[in-house]
Amino acid sequence: MSKSELRRLDREIRKTAAKLEAVQRGEWWPLTRRERLSMTRALASGARSVHQGRSTTGAENRMDSIESSITARLNAELTALHGEKQRLITEAAREKAAKKSSGWW
Repeated sequence: MSKSELRRLDREIRKTAAKLEAVQRGEWWPLTRRERLSMTRALASGARSVHQGRSTTGAENRMDSIESSITARLNAELTALHGEKQRLITEAAREKAAKKSSGWW
């Protein structure tokens, strides 16, 4: 394990956490192209409903559902990054312990 790998993982963790916070604030910049397209379609559907004098509940529910899936995706990414960081730390500790027990000082 090198320190650069840990720094890279820490940087990715910070980026992903910032994306998650942005999504929770309602910002769209962290969305993928497909997610942005789905949100735009739901928004347009709601605008059409308003124009026709109908309820926007369906469009709002779709947007909430899309936001939930985005949040789940970002949480999964964060969990995977934390797991990878922990694996690297554990691996380095094992190597260090093995060197110490084999007489390498």
